[in-house]
Amino acid sequence: MKSRFVGWGAKVFFSLAVSAAGLAGRVSGQVMNPAEPRMETQNDNTNAAPVHLRSWEMPPILVLGERDQGFREDDRIGGYGQPRWTATRRFPTTRVYVVPEGKMEAEYWLRSTFNKDGTVDYRDLYEVEFGLPHRFQFDVYLRTDQSNGGEIYNSQQLELRYALADWGELLGNPTLYVEWIRHDPDYEPNQIEPKLIFGGDLCPRWHWGLNFVGEFQTGGELEREYSARSGVSYSVVDSKLAVGMETQASFTDTKEDRGNFEDSVVLGPSFQYRPYPQMTINFAPLFGVTADSPTAQVWFNAGWEF
Repeated sequence: MKSRFVGWGAKVFFSLAVSAAGLAGRVSGQVMNPAEPRMETQNDNTNAAPVHLRSWEMPPILVLGERDQGFREDDRIGGYGQPRWTATRRFPTTRVYVVPEGKMEAEYWLRSTFNKDGTVDYRDLYEVEFGLPHRFQFDVYLRTDQSNGGEIYNSQQLELRYALADWGELLGNPTLYVEWIRHDPDYEPNQIEPKLIFGGDLCPRWHWGLNFVGEFQTGGELEREYSARSGVSYSVVDSKLAVGMETQASFTDTKEDRGNFEDSVVLGPSFQYRPYPQMTINFAPLFGVTADSPTAQVWFNAGWEF
C-alpha cells in the first residue's frame, strides 16, 4: 500500500509542478510593468522570442524622491515593487511576502529535532515554488518524516499565498497563506495550515518577518497547534552573507484536553549564505527554552532559482 501511496504522491507532485511551470511561463511574457520590464528581447527584432529574467538579473525600478542606499538587495524589482531580498527565502522558519511573478525555484529542507528523551526526528522536504500573476504564489512539496531511525513516512503538501497589496502599500505587507498536508495514513491525520504573514525593512541592511500560524488535524485526536514565528536579519555582505535571530513559540492541545496547552519555545541564530546569485543556503540552530520544548531544532535549507 505504501508503494502505491508514494507513487501516487510523486505523480501528483510532478504533474502539478509541470502544469504550474507552464502557467508561470505563459503569463510571465504577457503581463509587464511599465516601470520595469521583466522580459527583454534577444535583439531589436520585435518578433524575437522573449528572454526570461531571473530575480537577481532584474534591473531595479527607479523610484523618484528616494535616495539610493547603495545596497543591491534593497533594489525594488518586479511588478509588485518588492525589494530584491524578498525574491528568495530569507528565514528558514518565517515566510515573507510572495516571490515575483514568473519566478521558479527548487528547494531542499532538512529539519532535525533533538528531543529531551534522546530521540531524534528528521523531516525532509523537496519543494518547487512558482511566482504567479496578481501577487499569488504556489508551492508543491514532497515530504518524509522519520523518528529515531525508524520507518519513513511520506506526505505531500500544497501551498498557496496571496499578498494583499504591492510592496509598501500596506503596513507590514500582509500576505495570506494556506497549506494542505496529505499524510501517510499510517503516520497521522491530514492537516490544514493557515498563516498570516508580515515582513519588511527596519532600515538598510536590516529585515524582519513575523508569522501567525495555525495547524489543524482533520481527524484522529484533532490536534491543534497555534504558533508565532519571527526573524530578524542583518546583511553583513550585500546579497552574499546575512546573520540574524529566529524564534518560534508553539502551543498545542487535543480534543480530549482542549485548553490545556503544551508550550514549546525555541530560539537561536540564523545564517544565510549565497555562493552564487541563483543559490541560497539558510541555516538556523534553535534551542529549546521551556519544559515542553525539544533540546534543539536545527533547520537547513538550500534553494536554486531557474
